[in-house]
Amino acid sequence: MSEELPYSFYDLTGDVMTADELKARHFEREFLFSASRSSGPGGQNVNKVSSRIELRINIPGSQLFSEEEKEVILISLRSRINNDGEFILVSQSERSQLMNKALVEERFYTLISKVLTPARIRRATRPTSSSVQKRLDHKSVTGRKKKLRKMNDDYETD
Repeated sequence: MSEELPYSFYDLTGDVMTADELKARHFEREFLFSASRSSGPGGQNVNKVSSRIELRINIPGSQLFSEEEKEVILISLRSRINNDGEFILVSQSERSQLMNKALVEERFYTLISKVLTPARIRRATRPTSSSVQKRLDHKSVTGRKKKLRKMNDDYETD
C-alpha cells in the first residue's frame, strides 16, 4: 500500500537540499498563482479584496526537477498533489496578496527541500561496556533493596 522511495535515493549520504539551492533553479517560471477571497483576518476588507493566494506547479511536467526528484516528490507529497500532477499550496494568513505570495513561495521551497533531503540510514550500535556495567550495577542495587524489603516484611508479620 505505501510506496517505497527509489533505492538510489537512500544511497545519498545525507546531502542536504537547501531552499537557497532550489531558489537558484528559478522555479518562478513554472509557478501558477491564482488569487481568491480569503476567509482570514481583514474585517470588511475580506469581502472586497482577493488576498488568498494559491500556488500550483505541475510536478511531472516540470523541467527543473530530475526524474528521480519528481518520483520522490510525487510519492512523499501525494496528499497535496491533484490528479493532474499539480502540487498545490495555499496561503491566506496575511491581509495583503504580496505577503501571502511571499509566504506560499517560502513554504514551497521549505517543503520541497525537506522532501528532497534524504533521511539518514540508521546504523545499529552496541551499548558501551561502561553503560552495560552501570545498568547491571543499578539492577543489583534495586534487587538488594527489594530483598531487604521482603526480609522486613517477614519480621513484621510474626
